[in-house]
Amino acid sequence: MPRTVTIEFIALSDVTSSKAAARAKPVRGGPVTLVVFAGQDLKFSGLTATALGAAEEVVKRAAKTAGFTGARLSCLDVLAPAGIAADRLLVIGTAAKKDAKSDAPAQPLDYAALGGYVMGKLGKGTVHVCFDLPEAADADAAADFLLGMRLRAYRFEIYKTKKADDEANKDPKNDTLSVRIAVIQVAEARREAIAREAIAAGVVIARDLVNEPANVLYPEEFAKRAQQLKKLGVEVDVLDVKAMKKLGMNTLLGVGQGSSRDSRLVVMRWNGAKNSKAKPVSFIGKGVTFDTGGISIKPAAGMEDMKGDMAGAACVVGLIHALAARKAKVNAIGAIGIVENMPDGNAQRPGDIVTTMSGQTVEVINTDAEGRLVLADVLWYIQDKYKPQFMINLATLTGAILVSLGNEHAGLFSNNDELSTRVTAAGTQTGEKVWRMPLGPAYDKMLDSKFADMKNIGGRLAGSITAAQFLQRFVNKTPWVHLDIAGTGMASPSSEINQSWGSGWGVRLLDRLVANHYES
Repeated sequence: MPRTVTIEFIALSDVTSSKAAARAKPVRGGPVTLVVFAGQDLKFSGLTATALGAAEEVVKRAAKTAGFTGARLSCLDVLAPAGIAADRLLVIGTAAKKDAKSDAPAQPLDYAALGGYVMGKLGKGTVHVCFDLPEAADADAAADFLLGMRLRAYRFEIYKTKKADDEANKDPKNDTLSVRIAVIQVAEARREAIAREAIAAGVVIARDLVNEPANVLYPEEFAKRAQQLKKLGVEVDVLDVKAMKKLGMNTLLGVGQGSSRDSRLVVMRWNGAKNSKAKPVSFIGKGVTFDTGGISIKPAAGMEDMKGDMAGAACVVGLIHALAARKAKVNAIGAIGIVENMPDGNAQRPGDIVTTMSGQTVEVINTDAEGRLVLADVLWYIQDKYKPQFMINLATLTGAILVSLGNEHAGLFSNNDELSTRVTAAGTQTGEKVWRMPLGPAYDKMLDSKFADMKNIGGRLAGSITAAQFLQRFVNKTPWVHLDIAGTGMASPSSEINQSWGSGWGVRLLDRLVANHYES
């Protein structure tokens, strides 16, 4: 049974008053933990000092012994602290490290990362977080702190039937964590938290989808899960093979024709703008539920990771959930092309020529360059039918982007400077960073084919760029951004807010983009 985690806001006075700890009702069978925050040289806010009372002197002695100075994302753990009615006291540092070689101001405190860090220190029982920091922290910061806790608490353990040795004797009924974040502005924090809870749920949906094995999450099942968004008022249309053939989506269908699992196209529409006729914003995701490479088969080592080749589509589903759950005042479209790339006797061959929905023809040189073939038809369909303000597509598209940017940034390619700048800024704000890469006619020529309008690969050099150049041929003049998330959508480095293989990357970034610029 997975751990149950509840998080709520309470009044700061419920923690800082002298009788608060005695009134607190701990979870049955669990310890009580008090979390406070300290700045540089153990600087506490006035209300935190009140909450500590006589225990402040105990903290200072323990800190001196442990060498704890209040540095950002550091922790002093005091068991059975004298002077407060708690079984455990966690003192969390918030002070930025000063760079003696630079005059640049210290980076602002990332409250989501702080929340994730604190969650990583917790086990079970009742936790009172005295959210009264030496730095100014408003209701918005408290809501970000809650978001970080939610994201760090995520676990994907539904297929584990045995617990680790250190958990074997736990009573599942008591494996419960109740977190109460004590703030000054309770009503404001609860109001801000509504949107953060929606975003957290969207990220969790994306992570769950990426983490699922391909024998469970195949195209038809993926489409069914996307249809669950109807509960939030999202309109969901699912196109099957017959419908896509009628539309001429031959490149998308060509990728999936070697699989026993039929392909799907899912279009999700959230209509939240005040003006129902306002042009929508649109997000398109690559959804290859498993990628063997097809006839151009991949090496066996690491092929199991190709269950995550649908991280772009997972992000789009999570994003539309987040927008609908927080009732974003925007008209938004999410579209995902869902296929399985398998090498059977009916599979697409290298050298095949296929006609896209746009009418352009493609010579398939390598069947492992399949994501761009899926996206080509979906991009054309969305820009032609819905005339959106912009299109942003996400795809675990190329290994080349890993060579260029590693796991720290997603590659950004765009035909529009304003949209590119806005996406980059939203990435900086949320920590889901992007780096703009070039496009140009010289790269485009690398796709020239002797037999068709274009090839689906441009050779060994500039692989992520030529992939983007390929996609650009299907967007016309619509403002467009392509995010290559091969390094960030799955198997990305652990962080304070994510310990999962599937990161749910992009949900927070694109939600912030919409909130910053496109809600009416």
